[in-house]
Amino acid sequence: MDAFRHVLVVVDPADEQHKAINRALHMARLSDARLTLFLSIYDFSYEMTTMLSSDERDTMRANLIADRKAWLTDLLADYDTVDVRIDLEVVWHNRPFEAIIETAIKHQHDLIIKGTQVTSSIQNLLFTPTDWHLLRKAPCAVLLVKEHAWPEHGQIIAAVHSGSDEAHHDKLNVRIIEHAETMSKVLKASVHLVNAYPGAPVNVAVEIPEFDVTQYTEELEKHHQHKMQELGRRFDIPENQQHVAQGLPEQVIPDFSEKLDAELVVIGTIGRTGLTAALLGNTAEHVLERLNCDVLALKPEGFVSPLA
Repeated sequence: MDAFRHVLVVVDPADEQHKAINRALHMARLSDARLTLFLSIYDFSYEMTTMLSSDERDTMRANLIADRKAWLTDLLADYDTVDVRIDLEVVWHNRPFEAIIETAIKHQHDLIIKGTQVTSSIQNLLFTPTDWHLLRKAPCAVLLVKEHAWPEHGQIIAAVHSGSDEAHHDKLNVRIIEHAETMSKVLKASVHLVNAYPGAPVNVAVEIPEFDVTQYTEELEKHHQHKMQELGRRFDIPENQQHVAQGLPEQVIPDFSEKLDAELVVIGTIGRTGLTAALLGNTAEHVLERLNCDVLALKPEGFVSPLA
């Protein structure tokens, strides 16, 4: 597959480091991607005033949008943008995630880049609602950028579910590995496959005394390793870059990310909405909270955003 060609870069005025812009420019120089710097603005007080006519409110919005575009232009003046194709887009919208998704659909962007961060404070472990909505509802791949650098000859993790024989898992595995390999060519990096598998169910071991936990675990490990080797052969990924470990994905993937000092984890995410999302969350989201590197989150092929 080709590298990303049309990238929507979400600008956060509160992020003084502008991680998303830096990462996007890095990618554009390496892959010739076209960038759209995007900013969503809204001020409720302007909408509520009764002293302005409808036309006056429209003029006011247009002036504010023009002012923010000028700010983006000034911001770019501090960067080396030679030979990088950049568009600017500012919209008036009261829900930033909807504005991002609507723009991505309208202009057929194939990647959304957004900066994010997690502090050490327990109160700030969760990402913003915009991050979560993008993971669940964005029509294209989402790259959430943290602080980790992108050096050449680094490591990229493709987080796969190799033990399943279900067709949708296999298709998502292929999608994840293909994107990881594309990014590895852009970054001159190595791709590592990482798969987590569960331990023996505790309730079975308790309720069925003759249940052999050790044998079950060994057979399960062999099964996952065999499936991982098959995946590795399909994509010419050597065995020393295939990793299978017992545990939850949100434990195993961050552990290998730290061990390998990975700059990017590519992971599949399935959109969820409503009560299911609130109660169960999403494996990708739980993994995200524990990673200190960038995450490229992919939807299954054929996913249609609920906002489309």
